[in-house]
Amino acid sequence: MALANNRFITLDVFRGMTICFMIIVNAPGSGALQWAPLDHAAWFGFTPTDLVFPSFLFAVGNALSFSKDKFGSDGAFLKKIAKRTFIIFFLGYLMYWFPFVHREAGTWVFNPLAKTRIMGVLQRIAICYFFGALIVHYCTKQTAVIISIVLLAGYWVFLVLLGEPGKQLTMLGNAGTKLDILIMGNAHLYHDKGGPIAFDPEGLLSTLPAIVNVIAGYLTGAYIQKKGRNYESVAKLLIAGALLIGIALFWGQFFPFAKKLWTSTFTLLTIGLDLAIIGILIYVIELKKFTGTNNFFLVFGRNSLAIYLLSELLLTVLQVIWVKPGLSFYDWVNQVFYQRVFPGALGTLVFALCYMLLCWLVGYTLDRKKIYIKI
Repeated sequence: MALANNRFITLDVFRGMTICFMIIVNAPGSGALQWAPLDHAAWFGFTPTDLVFPSFLFAVGNALSFSKDKFGSDGAFLKKIAKRTFIIFFLGYLMYWFPFVHREAGTWVFNPLAKTRIMGVLQRIAICYFFGALIVHYCTKQTAVIISIVLLAGYWVFLVLLGEPGKQLTMLGNAGTKLDILIMGNAHLYHDKGGPIAFDPEGLLSTLPAIVNVIAGYLTGAYIQKKGRNYESVAKLLIAGALLIGIALFWGQFFPFAKKLWTSTFTLLTIGLDLAIIGILIYVIELKKFTGTNNFFLVFGRNSLAIYLLSELLLTVLQVIWVKPGLSFYDWVNQVFYQRVFPGALGTLVFALCYMLLCWLVGYTLDRKKIYIKI
């Protein structure tokens, strides 16, 4: 029983930290340049923000290691993961379609299905969860590692051989963009700020290496359960993390880090960092018994999907509501308060923190009432 309780504390704190920073990153305010550490790398490179999404996938895999043996039969297992996959994917699709209308020439116009984005953050989580669950359920740990290596190496080969010559790692010349346009069509891809350029950072091909983040999370959880929460486990997690980071840095000289392409080196780098973070959390929370900030992050971790959806939908509502023609409430509150009191990048950071705390209050209320929304 103690093992199960420890699972919820460590995993939920890790997941809660991920959701907390995901909300901060997705609500940067307006009226000034975003604070640099809270912005994604423009293309190649790596910022702290780039770690957030892969960390959530890592947490998904970690959770799988605690639920793998709960299914009485293969039929029950397949039914459960199919249901979860569909619900998460569908919620993500609806989230990008929301609020289903937009203003055009002063009137509300329905957002047609023909121009609705198919992929997205939740959709990628759903797909990675589905294939990650299948792999760890039906394969041995050694086979899961081999599959991970094949996915990472194969993705590199796909990009090099199937991309536009000389432009294999560019936004429009990479093989992933060509595949997305071929299968889903230009209108169903992500268009930054509604512009004409179609590129989906959560595209189909780049989802392949993202599955490895889930597998790595599972293998980490399985290792911790087998070896226990002790100094040896922490040391080995830190060593493994450092090794993967070293491999990523070396490989990165030939295949650079790019979150929007989800390059194989980006996958290894983020897994290495997550291993280090998990090791540190075990050391701080379980070995040193420090609980100072646990409850804050647990609020996010216990209702992660619900709070994430709330944060995204509320943000959309704030951007749709107009204070006056052409000025959304989102931009207005930044202009009249945050940018006046905290000019520049600091104002965008303060707004993001305040918005995160607003979402936390909702999560805190749910937690106090013992309301936990699960799929």
